[in-house]
Amino acid sequence: MESVSFIQWCLDNLNYWTITLLMTIESSFIPLPSELVVPPAAYKAAVSHELNIYLVVLFATIGADLGALINYTLAKLLGRPLVYKFANSRFGHMCLVNEAKVKHSEDFFNKRGALSTFIGRLIPAVRHLISIPAGLVRMKLSTFLLYTTLGAGLWNIILASIGYYLSTVPGIETEEQLLARVTEYSHEIGYVFLGATIFVIGFFIYKGMKKK
Repeated sequence: MESVSFIQWCLDNLNYWTITLLMTIESSFIPLPSELVVPPAAYKAAVSHELNIYLVVLFATIGADLGALINYTLAKLLGRPLVYKFANSRFGHMCLVNEAKVKHSEDFFNKRGALSTFIGRLIPAVRHLISIPAGLVRMKLSTFLLYTTLGAGLWNIILASIGYYLSTVPGIETEEQLLARVTEYSHEIGYVFLGATIFVIGFFIYKGMKKK
């Protein structure tokens, strides 16, 4: 309960340090949607000027990198059997992690190679777990950080843009109204990215088969 209260305090007191901390948590295996952090911070930057929108994106991306490094390092050190054991444990389920989700992220990674680290950061249900298969296959750290930073940075730009835009939309007066609209937009964008990814991959598979 104390940890939940601390997270709520951070959400109620958004600054560059709490943004970094919350996004580190979000990008690890602990369930905390980035929609709760970046858009409200961007909204705050727009209406009160206590924060800078560019620094919100920067520190959110730094936090996402740190959280991804936690998953990457743990997966690299523990190996596949212990990762799946954690996914099947009670604590894993408390973190909303299970064997099916880990397997899904691993399959996603295996089908798309290193680029999946970038693409996975843009897709719901894969975003915070895509670092695990990267660690399991011992992807080169510099490559992992490059793709993670690009993917997380793009996603944070999208979320910040939504939050900044919603500051100009009439009728949004409470945090609940803001988060409801952000969740709606972010899910739609995430599924657009997923559809685009499937289309591009399918196109290249078709081109490859046609050449053969």
